Amino acid sequence: MTIFKQKVGKHGEDLAQKFLCQNGYKILEKNFRSSFGEIDIIAQEKKTFCFVEVKTRHSQIFGSPSEAVSFQKQEKIIKTALFYMNKKKLDNKDMRFDVVSIFLDGKEQILNIEIIKNAFEGA
Repeated sequence: MTIFKQKVGKHGEDLAQKFLCQNGYKILEKNFRSSFGEIDIIAQEKKTFCFVEVKTRHSQIFGSPSEAVSFQKQEKIIKTALFYMNKKKLDNKDMRFDVVSIFLDGKEQILNIEIIKNAFEGA
């Protein structure tokens, strides 16, 4: 991954965290890693545990940010989420998979940001 992509990704995650907090989410973890993969943000909205993938783009040339969450990426997120829930002994708790989609202009300012709740289904 290029340094530019890493910088944009980190900036997007910071913006997403702020946006989630403004929308009633409580941030529990950022960049949670397991042997299965990584989850950008783990948060809680009321009693639901939310596993959030953040996608940041400058244009729609390669599709919308949320379209970039491939089936393989979804599988990794689901496995990592189940690992997290088991590790924290949160069995039988509500969980879902959200995507925060962010479009930035050339000056890294937000053009559009949205939360796509239940962006994909888990196990």
